[in-house]
Amino acid sequence: MRRKINIKREIRPDIKYGSVLVSQFINKIMQDGEKRVAEKIVYTAIENVEKKENKPGLEVFETAIKNVMPHLEVKSRRIGGANYQVPREVRGERKLTLAMRWMVMAARAGKGKSIDKKLAEEIILASKNEGNAIRKRNDTHRMAEANKAFAHFSW
Repeated sequence: MRRKINIKREIRPDIKYGSVLVSQFINKIMQDGEKRVAEKIVYTAIENVEKKENKPGLEVFETAIKNVMPHLEVKSRRIGGANYQVPREVRGERKLTLAMRWMVMAARAGKGKSIDKKLAEEIILASKNEGNAIRKRNDTHRMAEANKAFAHFSW
């Protein structure tokens, strides 16, 4: 039986910056359908980044996302009764999704501060190739590198 064709929806740019990237990030931050709350969090985080870095916040945000994007990942593949971690190249859309997910998870993991401050901090650290999101990307790359011997199982 054939699989249903996935229809890609058009994502509208956000109100303040006119960026599709920021709009997607707002959707990642959003919980329980509260989009206004998510917008407020992301916009204040980007403003905090501007104040701390003295650079355009959107530019720093885009750099951070670009730095967090993984190039390789591992997928589990069962062959002859054994499971192998097969390294794979990551598609463009998935790169972006993983980068955003890791940034949000890293910001939510921090304790003590409000979410917008933690998010701003994570954006700044990621733009400098530091922080928890970058650590997650490096771990993923390291795992793919370690399992390079199983690359021939790729499909």
